[in-house]
Amino acid sequence: MSVLDNWHQWQEFLGDRLDHAQNQGMSEGAINNLAVQIGDYLARNVDPKNEQERVLSDMWSVASPQEQQAIASVMVKLVKQ
Repeated sequence: MSVLDNWHQWQEFLGDRLDHAQNQGMSEGAINNLAVQIGDYLARNVDPKNEQERVLSDMWSVASPQEQQAIASVMVKLVKQ
């Protein structure tokens, strides 16, 4: 089972990676830029596996670059919890 199949597992996976990046000294700005790159990759290459991912994919597809940055930033905040 892929981490993309379950929303909760996906959040935990991202949270673990965020913790690792912060522990390695990655800045908040770099993390947010990486989140945008990941969002772009997922939107282009990965079929959403659950309802939450479908909503994010749909929002990403109509968002401007600034709005995509905001979505990515919110996702980073979400997985910090």
